[in-house]
Order: sequence, then C-alpha cells, then structure tokens
Amino acid sequence: MPATSLADWLRAASDDALAALLQTRRDLATPPPADTGVLATRAGTPGSVARACEDLDTRTLAVLDALLLAGADTEAVPVTAVAELVGADVRAPLDLLRDRAVAWGDDDAVRVVPAAREVSGPFPAGLGASAPVLAGTDLEARLGETGEAERALLNTLAAGPPIGRTRDAAVDVPLARATTPVQRLLARGLLLRRDDETVELPREVGVAVRGGRIFAESALTEPELPTNPHQTSTVDEAAAGEAMEFLRQLESLLTAWSAQPPPVLKSGGLGVRELRKLAKDLEVDDARAILLAELAVGAGLVADSQATTPEWVPTTLTDSWLASAPGQRWITVAQAWLELPRLPGLAGHRDAKDRPMAPLAEELRRPLAPIARRRVLDALAELPDGTGVAGVDELVTVLAWRAPRRGGRLRDETVRWTMAEAAALGVIALGAVTTATRALLADDRPGALTAVVEALPKPIGHVLVQADLTVVAPGPLEPELAAEVTAVADVESAGHATVYRVTETSVRRALDSGRTADELHELFRTRSATPVPQSLTYLIDDVARRHGRLRGGAAGSFLRCDDEVLLAEVLGNPVSGEYELRKIAPTVLVSPLPLAEVLDGLRAAGFAPAAEGPDGRVVDLRPSGRRVPARPKATRRVAPEPAVNGEQIAAVVAHVRAGDRASATRRGEAVRLPGGGGADTSATLALLARATRERREVWIGFVDSRGTASQRIVTPVRVGGGMLEGTDNERYPLHRITSAALVEEG
Repeated sequence: MPATSLADWLRAASDDALAALLQTRRDLATPPPADTGVLATRAGTPGSVARACEDLDTRTLAVLDALLLAGADTEAVPVTAVAELVGADVRAPLDLLRDRAVAWGDDDAVRVVPAAREVSGPFPAGLGASAPVLAGTDLEARLGETGEAERALLNTLAAGPPIGRTRDAAVDVPLARATTPVQRLLARGLLLRRDDETVELPREVGVAVRGGRIFAESALTEPELPTNPHQTSTVDEAAAGEAMEFLRQLESLLTAWSAQPPPVLKSGGLGVRELRKLAKDLEVDDARAILLAELAVGAGLVADSQATTPEWVPTTLTDSWLASAPGQRWITVAQAWLELPRLPGLAGHRDAKDRPMAPLAEELRRPLAPIARRRVLDALAELPDGTGVAGVDELVTVLAWRAPRRGGRLRDETVRWTMAEAAALGVIALGAVTTATRALLADDRPGALTAVVEALPKPIGHVLVQADLTVVAPGPLEPELAAEVTAVADVESAGHATVYRVTETSVRRALDSGRTADELHELFRTRSATPVPQSLTYLIDDVARRHGRLRGGAAGSFLRCDDEVLLAEVLGNPVSGEYELRKIAPTVLVSPLPLAEVLDGLRAAGFAPAAEGPDGRVVDLRPSGRRVPARPKATRRVAPEPAVNGEQIAAVVAHVRAGDRASATRRGEAVRLPGGGGADTSATLALLARATRERREVWIGFVDSRGTASQRIVTPVRVGGGMLEGTDNERYPLHRITSAALVEEG
C-alpha cells in the first residue's frame, strides 16, 4: 500500500530508525526558519514542507522536482531514474532531503511526502503533463517543421509555466487551414488543449525544446561571484570614515529632536513633512534620513513619548550614548541594526491598500529581517579577508541560487537594502566586511570594539582658524576640544573635515555658558595650528565687553546693573512694558516673568544681558533638550527543544500502529464478532466488560471533545466510573464511544 501520511512513514520505520532520525533532528544546524519546520514536515503538511524547503538551494530543489516528475510522491523510485532526469549526481542533495524528512528510503526505493507536490507547484521543473501519445515519435523532426513564430511560442512555454490562455484553444482545424501559431502547434500535436481557453505544452516537447535536458547545466551550478581583492586595512579605514559620518548625522538628529521633537502620526510613524525637514537639516537624502530615524528608535535613543499629543523624543539613554567614545557608539548602533526586526527600505512603498508606508510605522516590521541581514553578511564573511564583491547584482544572483524560496517577493530587494545600509553604517566597505563586523557576526563584542577603535581616525588636538572667522577641523576632534569648539562656533559644513563659523551669537552663547573672554582667547591661541586672526580677537572682546553688564535672577526674575543710566535706558525701552519690568532699587529691576523670557526679550531689543546664579557667576539657561525614560529593548529567546526519549517514541509508534489496525478492521482484514455495541449502551458496556475479562482487543468508534471522529483498537484493563482504560494508558469517556466490536486477527 503506498505511504501517504505520517502514519505510513512511521509504520515503515523501525524503532531504532525512528530514534536515529529524531536524534538527527536535534543535531541539525539549520537556520531557524527552516529548522522550525522540520519536525512538522513529517506530518506531511504543505506549510511544514515549505518551511523545510525554504533554505534549500536550486540544485536540491531541482532534485526534488525530478523526484516528483518520476512519481516518487505516489510510489518508490530508484535513484538512477532521478539522476537520469537531473543529468548529474544527486546523492548529496538527496541526503539533504532525507535529513529534512522530505524524502526517505534506500537508493533503490526513494519516496517523498505527498505534500511536496503541492509545495513545488502544479508544474515541477516548469514542465507540463506527460503526453503518452508522443512516446516514440521523432520530436526533433516535428520541431524542425515549425516556423519562427511557433518556435518562439514553444520557447516561452518551455521556460515555464507550460500553460497559456488563448482564444485559439477553442479552434480545432487541420494543419492546412491553421492560420495562427497556436492553431498550427495544436494541429501538429505539439500543444495540448486543456479547455476552450487554455493550452499546455506536453512534458516531452518541453524537454526537447530545452535541448533534451530537464534542467540546464548552468542552473544546477552555483553562479560565480566576481570579487575584488583589497587590503584589510583599506577596507577597515574606508568603513571607519563612513561610520564617523553616520555617527555625526545621528548625533545631529538627536540634537534636533531634543529641541523640537517631531509628532507621531495618528497611524504611527513619522510624517512626510518631518522626514523631509530632517533630510534637509542633515543634508542627506530621504533613504539616509529614514535609516537614521529607524536606528535612533531601534537603538533605544528615541521613543514615542506616549503623551496626549505623542512625539518622537530622545530618551535618557541619549546622554550616555553621546558621552561615549565613538567606537562604543558605533558598536551600539551596528548591533541595533543587526537585530532590527524591521525593513527601513520599505518606507515609501505602497501597502496592500495602496497607501504609502511611513518610517517608524508598524507596517515596516518584519521579524525575519535580522536573519535576512545576517544571511547577506555571512555570504560576504565567507570571502577571504579584504575581499569584496564586484557588484550587488552579482551577489543578489548568488543568494537567489542558494535559497530561491527564501524571502518571498522582497528577496532580492532585501539584499540590495542590506548592502546599502551596511555601507552607510560602515559595516562593510568596498563590498567587503570589516574586521569589526566579522567579530560582531561571531558575537565577539569586545573584539569588535577593539577592531573599530583601531580603524577609526585618530582624534586630533588642533584646528585651523581662518581670517574669515571660520574654524576648520581637519579630522575628528578630541572630545574635549570638540565640545569647546562647538560651544563657541556653529557648524557651517560637516564631513570628514568640519567647518565651523564664529559669530557674535555663538560667542555670546559661549559666554552665557560661563566661559570668559580670556578662556576663549586661550582656547584659540593654544589649539589653533594657524595664527589667530585679529578680527576674531576683536569680536570676542567686543561681545565680552557688553556681555553680562546686565545680571538677571528669578523673582519671577530680576535684573541688576551698577550703571543706573543703563537701567534707565532699559526702563525707557518698550521691552520694559512687555516684560513688566520695575525698579526695586537704584541698580535692580524685577519681572514676574521667567528669567529666560526676559533675557531673550532684552537681547531682541539690542541689549546684551547675562544670567547669573546665586553665587553671582554666569549660568547657561539654554534648554538641553527633552528626554523621556528609556524602555528596555525586547529580546527574543529561543526556548531549547525538549528532549525526546525512547518512551515517547514507543508511544508514538504504538499509537500509529493501533490506528493502522483500526483501519484494517474497517477494511475487513480483522473479524468483528457479533454483539457490537452500536446504539445499545448496555450491550456496549457488556462487550467492553467481556473484553476486559478475556484480555481481548476491541474496536471502538470514538468522538473527541472537538467533535472529530476516529477509530481505535484498545485492549481494555478497566471499565468503570464512566471511563474505559486501555493498556496504552489512554482513557476514553464512555459517553464518547459511538460503537464497539471485538476484534480477531484474520
């Protein structure tokens, strides 16, 4: 009897073989998506078979198609027949199919689960149904008689799928009266008519059009991946430069969103207007801005404030991240990208309802995205150190051959997105993975940190001050110097060499933060590799001379000044009425409004006040940006697979064989004695009691709690309390037994 289910497969195997296969299942080192489907494959469901075949390469899938063409889903076939169809050695692919329990059996009798045909599709290898009438005919001669248009149609159908819809399918005319390619091919017997609208290319014709082979030889061989060799140090340094630029842009995003958080859309995500503003402020394209926003949230640096009017606000983790060294910052971001369960590249694409998907929206969530990223990086990591792929399209082709069923419709796009994002992050450079990335892929975070620190440009301790009041940083500055320069100058253009500009506003900002004019002069005198221009000295002195002559405090707020004439000037200015300033002493004014508002108003009116603390020192009142509490990232933990012991295997086998015997009983292979219960409850109880006394097997019809009917062969050991107990330790409620009969093996 042909095996068509898990029961047949288990019945054909010995207990030792079952134990060995279950042990193989535990030892398989396959990627998670395929691995999780292996055990279910033995049940023969299409979904489980599809999962088991998800990461199989083109060659192995070709062997599976050949098995289906040979009819291995309905009967055992020899390996030689499969090898003849494939035209190559099939032992290694066949062993892999056996490991996945998609196929089983010795080389002279190989079988595949029936569900494999549904998974493979109605046309294995892209070929149509066989036409026995073509057996023994000279197809080459028939094909030679076809015209150019007919040959083109045959080539199209031979490439698959082998069916086509056409009105000519309903026309049955002899060759002499045929006027279209379809009519002529039908008349020649090279096409089959499935119905009045559909034609099909017979398998024999398809193979002949393909040159006598079911699979092209090139299709069974992994495409060559063109590569370019580089020095490892060159790759690391190029990636480090990109990493520094990405970190700078991410820092700018956090600074901007600290001051003015963008709103969260009602449907979730980041709006188009906010995205374009971010791209403009950072001077990047939309794709880069999307990646920055996604990683800011993915790394826990930004979160939804979850307020009445929610906004994307930097979290408390932002301050510690900004205070970290560049290497540590990069490790945090790179690790977040590797584990990000989202596809930023989907932003802007249309969803199933033809609506654009927004960045940070739930529609971009793809739980298998981390696996897809690692698959691309692992392929690059297989190459020698410093070796990069020559082009992304070539890598797409190779990965598509290695796992054509993985990734669905986004399979190739995911590879392209991964390469672009990895290059932007500095995870790869020149098409090759860096030393730090190799360490990250091996879960060696300390090694990755060491590698990236060595590759990053060494911080420099000087700047170049120009006569036009610009300050050029020819590379990454030391953290302390960078903070000092940022305090007294504004970034004019960023990149590997950053250009700052010193203005009256920026100098006043530095003085507002508590720095003195002498400290600013000392900064430029000691840290500038070029002479400090006189114009910069004059600017600092001029701003400092006017800065702080007015001192403010909280009263709401107060102003004090030793120069009574200046206070009189302030009181005579319209700003005094706007901010309700009043004199409480010859040298003191107060206001009920907050100090920051009063000082801003005075500055707008042309004055240069400064804020002071309780000790009289200048304090900086500028807001440092909003923060929300950081939320811990959810981590996925894979539960260990429970061990399978011999008792469980024996129970499964016994359960299946009991079902076989019940099935055999229904087919008449066992004898049902008179007196079966049927609808007579008392007769059923009497029969079960008799079977218990005589240790006889009994056939029962049983309906479980879900209403599913089944049959069992049971050896009763006790009947009572509304329950039938069997030697298999199963318990059957008597009210669910629909029929019973004694069984005697025939």
